[in-house]
Amino acid sequence: PDNLENYKESNFLLVRNTLSALQLLAAEHRKNFDIPVIGVTGSNGKTMIKEWLYQLLEPDYAVTRSPKSYNSQIGVPLSVWLLNKQSEIGIFEAGISKKDEMRQLVNIIKPTIGILSNIGLAHQENFQSLQDKCIEKLGLFQDCDVVIYNGDNDMIQSCVDKTVITAREIAWSRKNQDKPLYISSIVKGTDSTDITYRYIGLENSFTIPFIDDASIEDVLHCLAVCIYLMVPPEKISERMARLEPLAMRLEVKDGKQGCIIINDSYNSDISSLGIALDFMARRQDGKSKNTTLILSDILQSGWSVHEL
Repeated sequence: PDNLENYKESNFLLVRNTLSALQLLAAEHRKNFDIPVIGVTGSNGKTMIKEWLYQLLEPDYAVTRSPKSYNSQIGVPLSVWLLNKQSEIGIFEAGISKKDEMRQLVNIIKPTIGILSNIGLAHQENFQSLQDKCIEKLGLFQDCDVVIYNGDNDMIQSCVDKTVITAREIAWSRKNQDKPLYISSIVKGTDSTDITYRYIGLENSFTIPFIDDASIEDVLHCLAVCIYLMVPPEKISERMARLEPLAMRLEVKDGKQGCIIINDSYNSDISSLGIALDFMARRQDGKSKNTTLILSDILQSGWSVHEL
C-alpha cells in the first residue's frame, strides 16, 4: 500500500491469485499438526455435527473448530489457520457447490477422520446427479484413517464402493446387525429420544433432548466418532443428554398470545424444509393450534421454478 510506513511490523505478499495463496498458506500451516482432524461434509447437518462433536469432545480435548459455517473455499483455510500449539483435535466443515472444489479443500483439511452426513438437493444445480455430487464429496476422505457414514443409504454405500476408499469404515445401520455400529432401538418421546446401540458385541444406550429425524441422524455420526476415539459409554451417555441445539436450527421459542415459533432460518433448501415440517407435525404442543409457514425463496436446489 502507499502508506507502507504505517505497517512497520506487517508482511505483504504480492500474489497472482489471493484465494490460491490463502489456500496454499493454510495447507502449509496444516502440515505442522500431527493431531486427529475431523472433516465433515454432506448436504445437510455439517454445522450441527461439528458443534455437537465439540460439545461431546471438549471435556477431553482442546478442540479447534470451524467458526459458524465457515466451509467454503475461503472459509475452510480461515478455519484451519486457527490451529495452534494448544490444539489437540480439529473439526472442520467442507462445503462445495460445483465439481472439483473438493480437490482444493482436501489439501487444506487433510482429515484423519471423515464424516459424510448425507446427500440431498442443496447446491444440486452444478451436478448431473446425486451420485455425482456424492463421489465429489467423498474425495475429502482420500487419505483418512476412518470414514463414517449411514450404511443404510444404498446410494452412499454404492458411491463409497466406487471410490475404493482404503480407510477403515464405520457404517452405522438401523437395519443390518452385521454393520460395525448397529442401532438396535430408537424410541421417540414427547421431547427426547432413547437410542440403544451395539458395537463389537457390547450394547449401550443414551438419551438425546431431540425428536426430529435429522438430529437423530446427526447424533449417530457423532456417536461413531466418540466410539472411534474411545470415549467411554458412560461419558457418551452423560454428554449426549446435555447436547444443546444450534441457534436458528429447529429452535423453539414461545411467542405472544400462546404462539409457538419454530425458527429454522439457519438454512434454506428442500430437505431442510421437509425436516422442519416433520418436526412441527411431531410436536404435541402444536397439534391443537393453527399453523402458519413463512417461507423464503429456495435457491441452488437444481429444480426449475415450475418444479419448486
